[in-house]
Amino acid sequence: MRTGLFLTVAELLYILAAALFIIGLKRLSSPATARSGNAMGAVGMLLAVIATLVAERILSPWAMIGGLAAGGAIGAVLAMRVQMTSMPQLVAVFNGFGGGASALVAGAEYLRTTEATPALDFAIIGVSVLIGALTFSGSVIAWAKLQEVMTGRPITYPGQKLVSGALLVVILLLGVDLVLVGSAPTAETSIAAGALGGGGGVLVALAVLSLVLGVLLVIPIGGADMPVVIALLNSYSGIAASATGFVLRNNMLIIAGALVGASGIILTRIMCQAMNRSLANVLFGAFGGGDETAGGGTATGGTVREFSPTDAAIAMSYAQRVVIVPGYGMAVAQAQHGVKELAELLSSKGVDVRFAVHPVAGRMPGHMNVLLAEAGVDYGRLKEMEEINPDLPHTDVVLVIGANDVVNPAARNDPGSPLYGMPIINVDEAQTVVVMKRSMRPGFAGVDNPLFYNENTRMLFGDAKDSVAKLVQETKAA
Repeated sequence: MRTGLFLTVAELLYILAAALFIIGLKRLSSPATARSGNAMGAVGMLLAVIATLVAERILSPWAMIGGLAAGGAIGAVLAMRVQMTSMPQLVAVFNGFGGGASALVAGAEYLRTTEATPALDFAIIGVSVLIGALTFSGSVIAWAKLQEVMTGRPITYPGQKLVSGALLVVILLLGVDLVLVGSAPTAETSIAAGALGGGGGVLVALAVLSLVLGVLLVIPIGGADMPVVIALLNSYSGIAASATGFVLRNNMLIIAGALVGASGIILTRIMCQAMNRSLANVLFGAFGGGDETAGGGTATGGTVREFSPTDAAIAMSYAQRVVIVPGYGMAVAQAQHGVKELAELLSSKGVDVRFAVHPVAGRMPGHMNVLLAEAGVDYGRLKEMEEINPDLPHTDVVLVIGANDVVNPAARNDPGSPLYGMPIINVDEAQTVVVMKRSMRPGFAGVDNPLFYNENTRMLFGDAKDSVAKLVQETKAA
């Protein structure tokens, strides 16, 4: 049973946890302080969990210790075993767990309602279940696309938007019915409640349909838009948590959920701006649905010029300025450590080496930043698109490693391209462009890249990790 002392301690811990969340979130805005910001957020969450367990006293001390130890062990194993290249999938899973937990907690709280429970509580429970279940199933689909368990290309069918819209209307009507049923899990004061076995049946139906809606909303979104989807689902998980906080009358959960929800929406907006597209276009545009051009550039009809590792190493070794543009190909090949070694070698030869990072390169927000930071690349060398573009006309060599759509000049020059209007890194303006790719296959957008056929472009085919290793050896000898 709760006492005044326990509640006072819990409230103090909540205040400290909230402060840690806010300060930690602020520190996440800079690569130089992101690690400490993440640690502060983790400590804040630990304090919040302990405060809740202390205040509610729903577990014995030994059960609390056992649960925290088990959860900590699982987290430690994930941190050590999950590859950096699998971070997008892990983030998708975390989003799903957050949404699923919120839906389950709201459902459990519904079972405790009585005839005297206010209608507003039922409305909040419905919102929490809706958003939480949708986030869970949508995140599962996002994980499956990222993990390539299912195709990463958009899955569409006739009348898709109409079906999703109709399903959402049915879910909202069930939510209204849940509030009208009002009183308790066994209430049967509406036609829907009677047909579904009481108010509890209405909530179960709402949850199931929300799970289906989550699937339908994510399957038409292609791999090119995964960074936006991950940011949006992250926001959903925060909104669901905040709604659950209102259900539980828990201020800490409301604050934490609101922070996650708001930051996720802001990040989603930034991602959309980086692609010059609206959120509606991302969610309903089925972007990246075109047929892939697997051959040697039949769509453009240009001539491909190749470089050997020796040629590329010599060009970079005798350059004054080199810019490296990382993409998902670098992540897949796990070539980030070799890239760092190459950058250090060139720097030792007096070459000014910088990295140009596009906001949506990879499959989650900040994907390239995370990989380069993990390899130990100096933060000062990482430049954003807006900062590096004015310098590219004065750059001797640009090395593009597995990037495609984010360096496609069609986004700037071809009104008929699906990429048109998307801000890109203007690598084609450099004196020489070396593009490392496995083949001539297009990127996530499924469109050909005219950059590959420019006179100042040289292709270096092969696995990025092997190619970078050869570049390192040749640079040492140059």
